[in-house]
Amino acid sequence: MQYVIDFFDGSKEQNDLLGGKGANLAEMTKMKLPVPTGFTITTAACLDYLKKQEKVSNELNEEIRQHVRSMEQRTRKRLGDGVDPLLVSVRSGSKFSMPGMMDTILNLGLNDETVLALTQKTGDARFAYDCYRRLLQMFGDVVCDIDKNRFEEQLDFYKSKNGYTVDTDMQADDWKELVAVYKDIFLEVTHRAFPQDPYEQLNLAVEAVFRSWNNRRAITYRRLHDISDSLGTAVNIQEMVFGNFGTESGTGVAFTRNPATGEKGIFGEFLLNAQGEDVVAGIRTPQPISELEALMPEVYQEFLKLGHLLERHYKDMQDIEFTIENRKLYLLQTRKGKRTAKSSFKICIQLVEEGIISKKEAIQRINPTMVTQLLHPVFEPEYLKNAEVFARGLPASPGAASGAIYFTAENAKKASEQGEKVILIRQETSPEDIEGMVVSEAIVTSRGGMTSHAAVVARGMGVCCVAGCEEIYVDEFLEQATVGSVILHQGDTISVDGTTGTIYHGSIPYVDGDEWQLLETITNWAKEEASIGVKANAETPIDIQTALKLGAEGIGLARTEHMFFGEERIGEMRKMILAQNEESLMAPLNKLKEFQKEDFRAMFTLLKGKACTIRLLDPPLHEFLPQTVEEINHLADETKRTVAQINYRIEELHEQNPMLGHRGCRLAVTTPQIYEMQVAAIIESAIEVTQLEEDLVIVPEIMIPLIGSQEEMKWLRERLEQTIQEIFDQTNCVISYKIGTMLEIPRACLTAEKIAEEADFFSFGTNDLTQLTYGFSRDDSGKFIAAYQDNKLLKEDPFQHIDEEGVGALMKIAVDKIRNFDPSIKIGVCGEVGGDPQSIRFLKKIGVDYISCSPYRIPSAILTIAQEQ
Repeated sequence: MQYVIDFFDGSKEQNDLLGGKGANLAEMTKMKLPVPTGFTITTAACLDYLKKQEKVSNELNEEIRQHVRSMEQRTRKRLGDGVDPLLVSVRSGSKFSMPGMMDTILNLGLNDETVLALTQKTGDARFAYDCYRRLLQMFGDVVCDIDKNRFEEQLDFYKSKNGYTVDTDMQADDWKELVAVYKDIFLEVTHRAFPQDPYEQLNLAVEAVFRSWNNRRAITYRRLHDISDSLGTAVNIQEMVFGNFGTESGTGVAFTRNPATGEKGIFGEFLLNAQGEDVVAGIRTPQPISELEALMPEVYQEFLKLGHLLERHYKDMQDIEFTIENRKLYLLQTRKGKRTAKSSFKICIQLVEEGIISKKEAIQRINPTMVTQLLHPVFEPEYLKNAEVFARGLPASPGAASGAIYFTAENAKKASEQGEKVILIRQETSPEDIEGMVVSEAIVTSRGGMTSHAAVVARGMGVCCVAGCEEIYVDEFLEQATVGSVILHQGDTISVDGTTGTIYHGSIPYVDGDEWQLLETITNWAKEEASIGVKANAETPIDIQTALKLGAEGIGLARTEHMFFGEERIGEMRKMILAQNEESLMAPLNKLKEFQKEDFRAMFTLLKGKACTIRLLDPPLHEFLPQTVEEINHLADETKRTVAQINYRIEELHEQNPMLGHRGCRLAVTTPQIYEMQVAAIIESAIEVTQLEEDLVIVPEIMIPLIGSQEEMKWLRERLEQTIQEIFDQTNCVISYKIGTMLEIPRACLTAEKIAEEADFFSFGTNDLTQLTYGFSRDDSGKFIAAYQDNKLLKEDPFQHIDEEGVGALMKIAVDKIRNFDPSIKIGVCGEVGGDPQSIRFLKKIGVDYISCSPYRIPSAILTIAQEQ
């Protein structure tokens, strides 16, 4: 098997084998763009190495040497040469971009001899020894696990001792001294000298990059972004070009469109006299790329041209790494740029409008989880007027958040596990901080720019971030930060505005953002492709309005129990529960009926004829009874009952397992007047609204919960239809209606064809169906589900994602039985998994007609359905 492929022999289609970086370097080489020569060691070689856990094999080693010799011929330099040495970079590159999660080594090939040759060739000892100290630090960190802070501390100490403020103040003799110090650190920690043989350096570096696939931060990132552990990483060996070769050289990262807002135009940063790690690590705060136009206009114009070319070629916004060596531009990488949700939506719409991609392609590019990120929270304007600003930085990732500050990823993670909302403040973040970044409401760094590690990772996670806030000094040892004379201690509360780059003292209330227009455009395109409907779980006017605005076709679940908890209503509900005879029962029921009619009229009016499925009372009655002594006393006074009588009734309604007890349709069997009252309210409201708006056609869908048998369904349907007929006779008005049931009991799934003889429609209640299938209480499972997942007894929480083998199998049985009886019967899903993209894919496969979910999950559900076409 061939394990090594030259850039000019690969293509962008080979990203499985070459990794994203290698495939794109190969593609740019074919396009004859200014890419330094090189080759890629494939992901297959990585997987083979990780499987055997040995050194690089002799076969792979020989293949690498052959390709190095080919590079030497093309560059007319030789690895380890004492006159004109070839220096290379060693960079990781998996199929999917994992910025900063794996390892890179620059300037490989330098040693005590070649550094003299590089000095002689360039006439710049300062440059040569700067490169050498970088190699020592990177090699020590990546290959030998030497804490990079050991090197940084020596550099900081040296600069402080000599009165230097930035690295560029260091001269040749300074770097020579530091190189000697770094070599001593290497010897002290590893008990061996830094390897002088360039091929030994290369072999060790390749092995280290292979191993970095399984480092902790890479594993965490893959889990966070659902990337398979089985892919492996490629390794790219590329001729070095030098951005630290004086003031007419530099390095940078730029996007062909703004990754935070989606605005057109080149957006990025660069540093003069620096190497790439200086930008992404946030060690120095870079300049906006627009300033390059004044410094090197010809280079800037060439970059604009190449950026436009690459965006058109790849049909997407590109993230480009570049180096300028003595005013010559080189491209080191291009990839699909990570971006915020807002930017993703905006760029997709722009690319469709520009004729670069189709609507269908645009839909496929939007991750459904982006919808929740799109409407980023913003601070309440009224509160901002009096908020105290104590620092400002670069608005690296939009949004607003308040929380307690922590200065290490470890402490942030611990605080989050204890239920605290945390904000991570660092001098600069590194890939090792990923576990703390994941749990943070916001991230703040005192160094770094808009393309630093913190900025890129935060945007990808939808977390607000302020970077380059240079007035903040973080002291991890003392666990505090200073801004001038102000000291912030661990646990202090701050508020971060990632949209403006402003940081405030204390907590500030915030509200959801408002990017409805972008969302509406994409959602409407997705609706053109969607094959099953999307409705909402909603019953309040606000939720219904939000659902309709977000694209709902109607209401798939209106929970009537939510309508009984208002101050006036709960009192009547309690009176009904305490009733001792028919007369005392009907008085509160009649009042409750008027409340219900008020609710239903509002719903029907807002929906304007769209589907409306109303679930009759589901929970057990004890949930409505008073819990405190004060409430019990108040109820006794109001009902003229004794406290003892009320307590007796509370005790009487107590159940050992209320979720499996006297609730749902069972409550209606013992007290049918409750469901009769609700159905009367529904039908009368529908009639009244249609009489006010003659062109409106309302077909109420009445859903009976917890049905387990045909007999239950038949018995209840007959009584409800009798109530409905009485209303038709009284009002001399007839409307269409449907009576259906929730499928939430395993027995109902197994006998669905019989229940279908009595039901006009079905809707799966996956919450109860899951708890009854597993025998897990959905209210108590949180105590042990995590342990089950940790011990690999459960792959996923079945209340969040459908258990396809168990619960899903029951659902498929039910669907098949119903379809065999009558293919025209509508079947929906209204449990929590109705809005879960992973579950939606399964639901679509088994043939449901619609899903119903909470309002804010509607657009992501529509997108998921459209993407599965």
